[in-house]
Amino acid sequence: MPTLPWTVANPAPPATEVYVFASRFETRTLWGALLFFARTPGVWRQVSRAPGAYGASLKAEPFKRTFWTLSAWESPAALKEFARSGAHAPAAQGLSAQMRDAKFATWQASSDDLPVDWPQVFRRLA
Repeated sequence: MPTLPWTVANPAPPATEVYVFASRFETRTLWGALLFFARTPGVWRQVSRAPGAYGASLKAEPFKRTFWTLSAWESPAALKEFARSGAHAPAAQGLSAQMRDAKFATWQASSDDLPVDWPQVFRRLA
């Protein structure tokens, strides 16, 4: 299973409350999975430079057409600004028709607990 490991964009201050966002996407077809992969590098570059982003990771099972994202943010507003700008906005809009299913979860955590482990993400998205 390909994984882009947890990448720290801007280190979070110790013992700070952070806003964690996780998602699970399942595309309708393998073509949709290929399109998801094709748009990943631009979005990955954007998150690595996004104001308020503390870190991110991506896990993929392309032959099962399933992708998970995990990120930590300074605030919900920082996440919202990221989602509505740069490479993410047109990628999300362009891929929406390719999606069979999408699930999202948000929660607060301590920066000392970053990165969040994948089993916790999977439980929250179940």
